[in-house]
Amino acid sequence: MRQTHRAADLDSGTWPIAAGTLPFPAVDRRGRPARSGGRAEWAARLGELAAAGFDHVEITDTWLRAGDLDDAELADLAAACRENDLTVAAVALIRASVIDPRHGDENLAYSHRAIDAAAALGARVVSVGLHEPLTSEQAAAWWFWTRDHLANDPDDRELRALAVTRLRELGEHAASLGLLLTLEMYEDTFLGTAESAIRLVEEIGRDDVGLNPDTGNLIRLHRPAEPPGDVLAAVLPWSNYWHVKNYLRLEDPGSGAVLTAPTSMELGVIDYRDALRTALDCGYAGVITCEHYGGDGLSVSATNRRYLRDLLTSLSEEAPR
Repeated sequence: MRQTHRAADLDSGTWPIAAGTLPFPAVDRRGRPARSGGRAEWAARLGELAAAGFDHVEITDTWLRAGDLDDAELADLAAACRENDLTVAAVALIRASVIDPRHGDENLAYSHRAIDAAAALGARVVSVGLHEPLTSEQAAAWWFWTRDHLANDPDDRELRALAVTRLRELGEHAASLGLLLTLEMYEDTFLGTAESAIRLVEEIGRDDVGLNPDTGNLIRLHRPAEPPGDVLAAVLPWSNYWHVKNYLRLEDPGSGAVLTAPTSMELGVIDYRDALRTALDCGYAGVITCEHYGGDGLSVSATNRRYLRDLLTSLSEEAPR
């Protein structure tokens, strides 16, 4: 699996750790879309990431849809990043499934535009997924993952074949520009379990298309979940980019009730010390991007960045693998 860097070139201080732009709203309190803010407002937002200690950023399209920006706007966004000494690590597309039953063709075209935009911004990775738009019930909920959601039919062979064809097409486009394509794991999609996700990458059959093992998406559900350590051990050898976040998880065996809530990486149920050790052992050398939902997401992401740096330092001092 191709990576964004060579493991031999990385150490605990140089490993690229990015901030996602999830904490930034797509529409501000005055009802203005982020796109209308232009270079000055983008630079102000990105300055918050730099002030929190980040030197890499993922342009997440829940804030700014890079694939919809024109050439002048992309140049302004690149300039806003440079003003803050931020390297664009990736462009991430959220809920733009290329097999969406109503918007699949539109999402495919958008994904191609996003790949071109990522190249213009100097990114190395484009992250896509197969999760579909939030339902009205999800959009109204405090935590959207506590409500029923749209899902891929795991027995629909034609739909899975379409996913393979279209994701391979995106992978070929990305590779032609020197980029990697990464597929975000997400519940109840063809990327919703370790077995299904690995099989999908195998079916696509390109070493520049890998997984984004975002197991936080899986363990926050209010239902039984695969042990995250087992999932990560299986998928990390197939991974080329990594969204990290964590959750508290309480289970009542008597009633079957499950409750979850976001928390920092070191306090949640995913053991990232063990996960990072596994990643290093299998040769993972990709960007790690911090995400967090709720509260001051940027500050929690900054805490997670420091935690990751400390972990990388600690693990680099262990006996050679």
